[in-house]
Amino acid sequence: MEIKTFNQNSMGQNVYLYYSEAHREGILIDAGCSEVDIKSLEKCITGHEITVKAMLLTHGHYDHITAISAIKTLTRAPVYCHEEEREMLETPSLNLSTHTGKPISAVAEGTFKDDDTFEVGEVTLRVLHTAGHTPGGVCLYDAENGVLFTGDTLFRSSIGRTDFPNGDHALLVKNITSKLLTLPEETRVFPGHGASTTIASEKKNNPFLREGV
Repeated sequence: MEIKTFNQNSMGQNVYLYYSEAHREGILIDAGCSEVDIKSLEKCITGHEITVKAMLLTHGHYDHITAISAIKTLTRAPVYCHEEEREMLETPSLNLSTHTGKPISAVAEGTFKDDDTFEVGEVTLRVLHTAGHTPGGVCLYDAENGVLFTGDTLFRSSIGRTDFPNGDHALLVKNITSKLLTLPEETRVFPGHGASTTIASEKKNNPFLREGV
């Protein structure tokens, strides 16, 4: 499995294409692309002849959904979010895009819930519901390859903000501690913003989580 990251956008939001060279299929994780990212994504998809099977959203804040329409035009991939995030996608005041002066509304063709799975290439991505940053925030875990996409749940040496509407700091820390820090320490973590890390590093160094380990 290969991971390509696209983040040449104003919010530094990491958009991931997780794909199999052997099977020529992949899954796109989040959709905060800029026009530059879209062109790079198109070049990658075309060059590797990849069929994007789905667009999976870790949560519904505007910086993770701005390019849904453009990506759908490019890939025709259906959009999925947690069942508790659907209203956020559709409502600019909830996805916070009203604060940017450019309200965004998007529609998910399908929803998922905790422990649902998606097949891509030769592996399975499992949904881990990690509410706290948003009610329907999730992480996506590939146990076979030791890869975890954490959206805005867990960052390198930090965690997601909880001062937005419906945020819950205690719940976020609880979910990270019980669902993420229990994964194998060598698990590679790919967050929604910033550099990648590992579970071992976050258990040791993350100042927001030391008390919960």
